[in-house]
Amino acid sequence: MNESWEREQLQSLLHAGIKERRSARRWNIFFKLVTFSIVILILAMMMGWVGKKASDELAGPHTAVVRLEGAISAGGEADAATLIEGLTAAFEDKNTKAVILQANSPGGSPVQAGMMSDEIARLKKLHPKIPFYVVIEEICASGCYYAAAGADKIYADKASMVGSIGVLMDGFGFSGVMEKLGVERRLLTAGANKGFLDPYSPMSQGQRDKAQVMLDEIHQQFIAVVKAGRGNKLADNPDLFSGLVWSGAASVKMGLVDALGSVDSVARDVVKAKDIVDFTPRPSYADRLARQIGVSAANKLVSEFNLQLK
Repeated sequence: MNESWEREQLQSLLHAGIKERRSARRWNIFFKLVTFSIVILILAMMMGWVGKKASDELAGPHTAVVRLEGAISAGGEADAATLIEGLTAAFEDKNTKAVILQANSPGGSPVQAGMMSDEIARLKKLHPKIPFYVVIEEICASGCYYAAAGADKIYADKASMVGSIGVLMDGFGFSGVMEKLGVERRLLTAGANKGFLDPYSPMSQGQRDKAQVMLDEIHQQFIAVVKAGRGNKLADNPDLFSGLVWSGAASVKMGLVDALGSVDSVARDVVKAKDIVDFTPRPSYADRLARQIGVSAANKLVSEFNLQLK
């Protein structure tokens, strides 16, 4: 009797334990599936697999905007590849009535700015019926104005900073400090000018002259682009290409800007299409991560092997 009762109780406990473990396993699987689904959804949103494209936001006529913001540099937030991608999409959208480049940059790489300028000219030629305007916010200086000069019209706020049509090359020289500290610089090169502008060696007059020739050449390229884009709108002022910066109001008088205005006012009053669609490419999380890994890897190689290809 007791043995039978004990056996029944033991079997009941075993069945209850098995049932509890099965229930816990089901809940564990359920929560894992939910967590996995959330992770996949977050990744999809960060990588741009889901969500509307800019051109899908409005079905009717609109003003397309592409933003150029920050220092212009290869691989940075404001580089030629990103801007060209956005401008191409903006021009090719069937509902675009005009394209506005919303500029807010102090400039940067002359190479990247030149690529932007060339591509803007190409897109304008491919789409002659679509006006291309530039609207300056805080600042459009140096390389930013290089890229903007080819616009049909340029607008700015009265307090915007515009211009800086010049080229610079800056750095530091440590040869005097090293001499005082008794530090000897040992630089071995193959090629008479391979150590050109090395900050730890004295700068010769020959090197200075060569650097100035290069700067003057790039400056003349910049001036040519501005003159081609602005034509006879430019004022006859000796300071125009000296590297000075003017306010938006003064820039109208200098011929660097056509009129005062904002993105909203140009879209509403000039384009006559007040609905605005932003075509600025937004790099996915994967793109940003790959870019960071690439930069980190390059810096690691340089520090480990002291490789310099200049």
